[in-house]
Amino acid sequence: MKEHQLQVRVRYAETDQMGVVYHGNYAQYFEMGRVEWLRNLGVSYKWMEENGVMLPVVSLTMNYKKSARYDDLLTVKTIFKKQSGVKIEFDYEIYNEKGELLTTGYSMLVFIDMKTGRPVYPPSYLAEKLEVLV
Repeated sequence: MKEHQLQVRVRYAETDQMGVVYHGNYAQYFEMGRVEWLRNLGVSYKWMEENGVMLPVVSLTMNYKKSARYDDLLTVKTIFKKQSGVKIEFDYEIYNEKGELLTTGYSMLVFIDMKTGRPVYPPSYLAEKLEVLV
């Protein structure tokens, strides 16, 4: 499963006075997509953290094509790009109900040992699943 799709309804609190989604909220949509991508792979972020590994974002880019608006039903497509060493990378696409591309994005995350705070290779239970995707 190289990609995963998630639907999200834009809430009023996520918009500005013009009813347009505030740009900072797209990072949350990307995170929601990553969490569900991982869950569909059979691993939860929560379980991973309970077992001593976290995945902070170290790089994030977004490109806005069109505005998302209050009450739009968005499709967040999360695409596994690659995993190399201690890093994992994703691309994102967000579409509206008409199928129009609204936003694209990219993120890089690093596996971190929560006890030492140092980068680590992905745990074996996840590395095995990622190898199949490459």
